[in-house]
Amino acid sequence: MAPCGLEHKMRKKDCILIIDDDEAIRDACCQALSRDGYRIETAEDGDTGLQKIREIKPGIALIDLKMPGMSGMELLEKVMDIDSNIVAVVITGYATIESAVEAMKQNAYDFLPKPFTPDQLRVVTRRGLERRRLTLESARLQQEKKKMRENFIALVSHQLRSPLVSIQQNLEVFLGRFAGEVTFKQKEILESVNNRIDELIKIINNRLSITCIKSSKIVEKFEPVSLVPILSETIELLRPLAERNKITQKMDSPDSLPIIRGNRESLKQAFTNLISNGIYYNKEGGTLTIRVREEENYLVIEISDTGMGISPEKLPFIFDEFFRVKTRETQGITGSGLGLPIAKSIIETHNGSIKVESEPGKGTTFSVLLPKIEVRQ
Repeated sequence: MAPCGLEHKMRKKDCILIIDDDEAIRDACCQALSRDGYRIETAEDGDTGLQKIREIKPGIALIDLKMPGMSGMELLEKVMDIDSNIVAVVITGYATIESAVEAMKQNAYDFLPKPFTPDQLRVVTRRGLERRRLTLESARLQQEKKKMRENFIALVSHQLRSPLVSIQQNLEVFLGRFAGEVTFKQKEILESVNNRIDELIKIINNRLSITCIKSSKIVEKFEPVSLVPILSETIELLRPLAERNKITQKMDSPDSLPIIRGNRESLKQAFTNLISNGIYYNKEGGTLTIRVREEENYLVIEISDTGMGISPEKLPFIFDEFFRVKTRETQGITGSGLGLPIAKSIIETHNGSIKVESEPGKGTTFSVLLPKIEVRQ
C-alpha cells in the first residue's frame, strides 16, 4: 500500500469533470472530492462538458442525465467516441431501472441516484479511478507483450533463416555434383531434404513479413498507386503456375479507375497470395476471374475461382495464422497457412477490408475493398 503522502500526490494528478446543470450539486461534489486532492473541473451543460472532455481528457466524468440541450445519454455516447478509457458515472434525481440499463448500454461505469452522500461519491470515484488505472495498465502490458512477441519472432526467424540458407547452399553443391557423383537414390533424398528446407525458409519469410506488416513499416512507403498494373503483373507472374494447373486467368476492369494510396510491393504480395490461392485450390481446367470496380469511396477487387470451395464451419478460420483447410482434395497442396493472414494484414494496413464467400464444390470469391483517391488513371 502506498504511503499517505504518495497516495495524495498521485490523486492530485487525477482530473474529475462534473457535468450538471444544478449549481448546488456541482458545488457539493467539488467540496466532497477536493478534500481528497483531486483536480476538479465543472460544466453546467452537455455542450460545455463535451468541449472540456476534448480539452482535458478527465479520468472520470460525472454526468447528469437530465440537462437542457444535450442530454446525458447523448453525451455518454460522444464521450466514448472521444476516449473510451474515460470512466463515466451517471448521476440523476430521476433514477429508474430503464434509465440505469440504458446508461450501462452506453458504457457508463456506475449509476449514482440523487440524493447521495459525500462518502458514496468518494467511494464511486475511487472505484472508478482504480478501474481506469487497471484498464490503462492492462492495455500497456498487452502492448508490451505484443511488441516482445514480435521482436522475439523476428529475432528467432532471422537466426533460423541464416543456417537454413547455408544448409540449402551445401545441398545444391551435392545436387549439382560439384562434390562428386551421387546415386539416383541419394539424389532423391537430397532433393526431398532441399524441398523441406525451402518450405521452412518460406514459412520464416512469411513470418517476418507479418511482423513487418504489424509494425506498420510499410505505411512509411505509401504513395499514389494504380491497381490495374499491379494485378496485371501478378497475373503474368503466376501464369506458369496457372498453366501447370490448367487454370484460365481472366481480368475484367474498366479502362479508367481512380488510384489508391499504398505500398506497391506489399499490395503485390497480397494479391499474389490471393490469386495463387485461387489457382492451387481450383479444379483442373477451372477459371480464375479478377474483377475490378468502383463502389462509393472504394475500389473493389473480386478474385473468384471455380474450385473446391470451403465448408461453412471452416470459413471463419481461414484468416487465422497457420490454419489450412484439410480435406481429401487438398492433401497434395503444400503451404504454410500464412498466405491469407498476410494478405488480410496488408489490406487492413491500407485501411481496407477483405471478405470471403464460398460454396463447397462451386468455388470461392475474395472481395477486397481499398479506399480510393479521387484522381483518374
